[in-house]
Amino acid sequence: MICPYIINISVLLGGILSWGIMWPLIETKKGDWFPDNVPSSSMHGLQAYKVFIAVAIILGDGLYNFCKVLSRTLSGLFVQLRGPTTSISRTSFTLEEDPHASPLSPKQSYDDQRRTRFFLKDQIPTWFAVGGYITIAATSTAILPHMFHQLRWYYILVIYICAPVLAFCNAYGAGLTDWSLASTYGKLAIFTIGAWAGSEHGGMLAGLAACGVMMNIVSTASDLTQDFKTGYLTLSSPKSMFVSQVIGTAMGCVVSPCVFWLFYKAFDDLGLPNTEYPAPFATVYRSMAKLGVEGVASLPRECLVLCYAFFGVAILVNIVKDSLQSQWGRFIPLPMAMAIPFFLGPYFAIDMCVGSLILFIWERVDAAKAEAFGTAVASGLICGDGIWSLPSSVLAIAGVNPPVCMKFLSAATNSKVDNFLQGST
Repeated sequence: MICPYIINISVLLGGILSWGIMWPLIETKKGDWFPDNVPSSSMHGLQAYKVFIAVAIILGDGLYNFCKVLSRTLSGLFVQLRGPTTSISRTSFTLEEDPHASPLSPKQSYDDQRRTRFFLKDQIPTWFAVGGYITIAATSTAILPHMFHQLRWYYILVIYICAPVLAFCNAYGAGLTDWSLASTYGKLAIFTIGAWAGSEHGGMLAGLAACGVMMNIVSTASDLTQDFKTGYLTLSSPKSMFVSQVIGTAMGCVVSPCVFWLFYKAFDDLGLPNTEYPAPFATVYRSMAKLGVEGVASLPRECLVLCYAFFGVAILVNIVKDSLQSQWGRFIPLPMAMAIPFFLGPYFAIDMCVGSLILFIWERVDAAKAEAFGTAVASGLICGDGIWSLPSSVLAIAGVNPPVCMKFLSAATNSKVDNFLQGST
């Protein structure tokens, strides 16, 4: 109900394309394209097609959007650098503040002037920001190699040297497009550090650890910028917001491991495929690290060809979507959303489309109330479903099993179950 209709439809189309058409067809190639004696979760079987084709779509979509955001970022910087000679930069000044401004230039409203004045008078000193970054970089360079022995200190140093440029691009691009590409920069760290370390020196673990470092730096930059923007709009002090962020981060350092420990103790199959909590992106990122270290030779037959094809299709779909007018482009599905059910499964697509159908009917019955309360209803459903995971974990730790179990089977499997039950009686 929160996601736009096109996202939910894209997820449903991805589920139909993958689990309804592609995987059954590739399954018929068992024994030809890949061995028929490998388990379903093996990366040398059907699972490799599920994961790497999804990765190819995600990388193609991410690369296109990265280039698009980067081009907008550079064009925005170019406009701002030319600001003194153009009237665009004068939109934030009044005649009193800029005597050379044209009388026809738009004036900044009183509220905006007040917000700017209030925000700038309590800004964080530059020396504090630079000193804090250097301190964190030195601490990470000294501590992380002891936690991940495959992650050498010079890998971390290179990441912290390159990260400010990437963090700035991500923060500026997120401000322009409201789209953070932190995961794309993390994938870049996986491939570069993983290939640099090599398989002989634990390149997979080094790449994954480097991905975590890079994503934390880059995503924090865009998140803080968005939070400071909120503080600017609400007349909040930047220093007080930063202190609140530090307090929240410190709390997260304690709460997050406790929550993970709770789930880890409650569910023995945590993170495994086809379970209640499969952690699908863990499989995706591990596969990326494996690809970066071992190369494409480890993939089953025709998997690389399909990856190339879907990588190109993801870019082509984005080009077509941006080339068409908005009245037609909004009907083009999103490759990133279509890629998710490729490895996760199509089950949640039904839930999302049912939510969209409810919202669609609600808008036709009472558009005003649907617009006012639709987000609140969706948030309540999400919150209720998420909160239930906590008592579910506690009950699992206590050894309490549910009294009723429900499962949906295919017609063929259901027939086997019926025959087995009839034979046992």
